[in-house]
Amino acid sequence: MAGGSGSGNGRRRSPSMADVAALAGVSHQTVSRVLNDSPLVREDTRERVHAAIVELGYRRNAAARLLATNRSGRIGMVSAHLALHGPSMIAGAVQEAGREAGYDVSVVGVLQLSEEALRNAVDRLLDQAVEAIVVAVAHRDAHHLVRSLSLPIPVVLAQGVEPGEAMAAGIDQVAGARLATDHLLDAGHRSVAHVSGPTDWTEAAQRCEGWRRAHEARGLLPGPEVPGDWSASSGYDAGRRIAQDLSVTAVFVANDAMALGVLKALHEAGRDVPGDVSVVGFDDIPESDFYFPSLTTVAQDFLDLGRRAVELTVRALSGEERPTVELAEPVLLVRSSTGPAPAG
Repeated sequence: MAGGSGSGNGRRRSPSMADVAALAGVSHQTVSRVLNDSPLVREDTRERVHAAIVELGYRRNAAARLLATNRSGRIGMVSAHLALHGPSMIAGAVQEAGREAGYDVSVVGVLQLSEEALRNAVDRLLDQAVEAIVVAVAHRDAHHLVRSLSLPIPVVLAQGVEPGEAMAAGIDQVAGARLATDHLLDAGHRSVAHVSGPTDWTEAAQRCEGWRRAHEARGLLPGPEVPGDWSASSGYDAGRRIAQDLSVTAVFVANDAMALGVLKALHEAGRDVPGDVSVVGFDDIPESDFYFPSLTTVAQDFLDLGRRAVELTVRALSGEERPTVELAEPVLLVRSSTGPAPAG
């Protein structure tokens, strides 16, 4: 039987539970009972099954576990742009929270969001018999694409979500942007420029919305908006443009990487931070406290987000219809890159 596990093209496949059953001369159900230590199996039969397992080198996989228990104990996760700080932190947080809840978490990354890429990622996870899928993709089309898949298992969104949205966990990006902008306006700056993230990212749009709302609440017009792409180099380009406008005394930057570029551009232009221009970032990456000057920024609790996403997943798996959780609240960390508006 062991020699029959090869395929016609010469590649050897892994032995299956059916191979074990055939070699031991028992049913598939009996092998499953042995693997689950059922007392209903006679000792001589149990020994034959174990001998077949050793001879074939069989290793129980997720599919075999699913056949035996109807539960795989595995959650799938689709994440985009894992090279960026936020997505990588969210993926790690969901994995950690999944382990705390007793689940293994399989992560499949996609470089760019498309219907084909999302479907391929989901298919890879379904092949692992996942019980639910967490999707952490902040692209504006992600919601529509995810819902259009009509999957037979729970799907939880973990980025770019709105307050009160069912089956969705997130951090309140609008509130975080308002914290950043209000901090600058409270310091006497009359208008705040904004270096925004990519227009097709939901969270970039939400941070931009918070920046605008903070000005509207005070009857003020916002400063100029300069687009970026999350990279430090795009922040540097934006910072060079902002440095030429001497009326700008404060900048809210949509992430810390771009803020690094802004700081460099302002320094090269002879604009002192925070004496001439105050700068606030977003994310609180580990390096932000070591920028010069150290960066005032908005911190996101990614571990809390991971727990909320897994909590929703477990509640859905327990039969709750479309559970909801509140958005996590970000926190402003004030450091050396912000100060009062310059006199005059």
